[in-house]
Amino acid sequence: MTGTATLVPPAKPSAAPARARKPRGERILTAADRTEMVVAWIAGLLWISPLVYVFYRAFLVEDGAGGHFGLENITSAWERAPFGQYYLNTTLLVTGITLAQLVIGALAAYAFARFTFPGKNVLFIFVLVQLMIFPEVFMSENYRTIAGMGLLDTLAGIGLPYIASAFCIFYLRQAFMGVPGELVEAAKIEGASRLEILWKVFVPAAKPSLIAYALVSVSTQWNNFLWPLIVASSDTTRPITVGLVRFLAPETGMDFPKMAAGTVIVIAPLLAAFLIGQRGFINSFLRSGIK
Repeated sequence: MTGTATLVPPAKPSAAPARARKPRGERILTAADRTEMVVAWIAGLLWISPLVYVFYRAFLVEDGAGGHFGLENITSAWERAPFGQYYLNTTLLVTGITLAQLVIGALAAYAFARFTFPGKNVLFIFVLVQLMIFPEVFMSENYRTIAGMGLLDTLAGIGLPYIASAFCIFYLRQAFMGVPGELVEAAKIEGASRLEILWKVFVPAAKPSLIAYALVSVSTQWNNFLWPLIVASSDTTRPITVGLVRFLAPETGMDFPKMAAGTVIVIAPLLAAFLIGQRGFINSFLRSGIK
C-alpha cells in the first residue's frame, strides 16, 4: 500500500520562560543609598532655605493687614538706586575679567603644558602657591598699587587684580596636557605656527574646560563684593553687589524688605541664566571634570 507521507517538522523545544529583566538603569537602593539620599535632601533644603526666605520677604508687601504678595518692594528698590548703571558696570567688569583670564590663562597653560624652558617647574610652583593664599592677604598692597597708578574709583582699578588667575592656568594646563600629540604633529606638518596650533588644536579640544571655567569666573566676579567696595566710591563705577550698600544707611537702619528686593534684583540675571541653560552648564562641568 502506497501513500503520501507528510513531513512534519520536529517540534521545537519549548522556550524557557523569559526571565523578568530589570529595566536598564534601575538598581536596588541599599540602606546606604537611602541614607545618602535623605542627607542630600536635608542639605539641599538647608542650602535653599535662605534663598526662599529672601524671595518671600522681597515679594511680601506689608500693609498693616497681614500683607500681600506684589512687586511694590521690587519697584521701590529699583527706584532708590541706579541699578541700570550698576548692571552696566557689572557686565563690563565680568566680561573683561573673564576674557582676560581666559586669554592669559590659555597662553600660560600652553607654555607650561607643551614647552620646555629654564625654570619651568619653579614658575609653575609659584602658580600653585597662589592657589593656597587668600586674595584678601594682598588687598592692602593691591590698594597701594592701584592708588599709585591713579586707578581708584575706576573699572580698570576694580578688575586689574583679577585678570590673571592661578586656578585658570592650572586648570587649562591639565586640559591641554590631555590633547593627543598626533594632532599637534599634524598641525606642524600643515605648517601651523605655535599660536595657530593653540587656537586651532588646543582651544577646540579644551572647549568644555574653557566654558566651565568661564561660568565659574562669571559667577565669582558677579558676586565679588569686598574689593569693589574698597576701590569704587561713586555710582559710575560701583558694580551691582556694592550698590546694595545704599540700603544699609546707618542713619535710618536697614530696610530688610528693600534689601531682600535688591538682593533679588542682583541675583535674578544669574539665576535666570542658570535655569534656562542648566543642562548645558551641567554638561560642561561634567565634561571638564569640575564637580
